[in-house]
Amino acid sequence: MSDVDFLVIGAGQAGLAAARRLQLSRADFLLVDAAPSVGGSWRHYYDSLELFSPVRYSSLPDMAMPGAPYAYPRRDDVVDYLQRYADHFAFPVRLATRVAAVTRDTGGFSADIGGGQVISARKLVVASGAFGTPNMPTLAGQDDFRGRVLHSSAYRSPGGFSGQRVIVVGAGNSAVQIAVELASHADVTLAVRERIRFLPQRMLGRDVHWWFDKLRLNDLNLFSDHGVPIVDDGRYKAALRADRPATRKMFRAFSADGVIWPDGTEERVDQVIFATGFRHAMTFLRPSGALNAHGHPHHRRGVSTAVRGLGFVGLSGQNGFASATLRGVGRDADYVIPRIAAM
Repeated sequence: MSDVDFLVIGAGQAGLAAARRLQLSRADFLLVDAAPSVGGSWRHYYDSLELFSPVRYSSLPDMAMPGAPYAYPRRDDVVDYLQRYADHFAFPVRLATRVAAVTRDTGGFSADIGGGQVISARKLVVASGAFGTPNMPTLAGQDDFRGRVLHSSAYRSPGGFSGQRVIVVGAGNSAVQIAVELASHADVTLAVRERIRFLPQRMLGRDVHWWFDKLRLNDLNLFSDHGVPIVDDGRYKAALRADRPATRKMFRAFSADGVIWPDGTEERVDQVIFATGFRHAMTFLRPSGALNAHGHPHHRRGVSTAVRGLGFVGLSGQNGFASATLRGVGRDADYVIPRIAAM
């Protein structure tokens, strides 16, 4: 396959933001993704997912998301927007193209896409993000549990859970949203390892994202990956206070028919949903030396510190807590791409 100056791996929100930045600089680039369509992880989230950032603060560079500025988009709104974004700017994209391995040589990068095909590029932007591989804990007794265990990435709707005993594990936005939704259809407990924290959706009559912008907080890492508060308009805190769902300290083990709580009591359970986040899905970079022993990239603000000419867009916290969000990936791309281009 003919060479390109820049290869962008991933056609979700981060890859599309990177593509727009490259397009504006008139770079020769190609965008690739293993999926048959653009949009990344958004197409696989649960049906009722609602952003906690309003339309006004949920756009990629140079094309606003349609809708009332302070309405809160749903999953399908985001999927439609990302598809229209890619179509509008007509990025050079090759879908259904999985990168198996990337190697670095004197001329740049070689991306093995299988079938004896290789894409060569002088520079590489990895925009596959940190949401590609579900993080599934393994607990004592889990292999003997006769119920169903799934990750939140496999959850779509309450259908199939009616009347069942369900435990949702996690203290983040997805865990709380899923648990509250299921509580109207099933007997649900939210199992947590840490205290659930809430951040008001509106403060002094303004959406919290207005304050983030006004006070220039988006570039700060205000929240750790494991301590992001639940952005709430009041409904989720009220649901938990009403024990819909109930909240308990994380169970210590599985039994054949359920779980064992910290006090030693055993409870029958039909299904357990782990809303425990995701891990980096960048194993294709291992041959390049870009990753540490845990599979995380060596980088500073998205610019690789291990491999020259390699950059990342869409990593949580790479340039502030807004990184890896619709409103933040454009800024990340603006920082990373000129710096790797100059190498």
